[in-house]
Amino acid sequence: MSQHVTYRRIYEAPIPSGGTRVLVDRVWPRGMRKEDAHLDEWMRDIAPSTELRKWYGHQPERFAEFRRRYLAELRDTQHREAAEHLREIAREHPVTLLTATHDIDHSQAAVLANWIAAEANTAPRS
Repeated sequence: MSQHVTYRRIYEAPIPSGGTRVLVDRVWPRGMRKEDAHLDEWMRDIAPSTELRKWYGHQPERFAEFRRRYLAELRDTQHREAAEHLREIAREHPVTLLTATHDIDHSQAAVLANWIAAEANTAPRS
């Protein structure tokens, strides 16, 4: 049972201990060629809804409310299957959640890493 989850920007070079690399953004990162991403999986369905993403606008003062709304979305039928799949991956392998967001500590990748870690009572690493 792994539960080792980290999060990074997709533009950073992969690290050997990173495990399974999962992009958690709904849209493909600008300027990133698919062959340079070194992805194991792109989970568009785990990303926040377009409406939530646009409301949040990566404004740090909205992060607490974004986190609350996003965690609620993860329980809805549109996200549930992807959320369970991500949890299964994390149980079996170390996982690096990837995002194009500049402020990764205020991103869906951070929310997801903390959410998975809370289930295992471990702290995520960035």
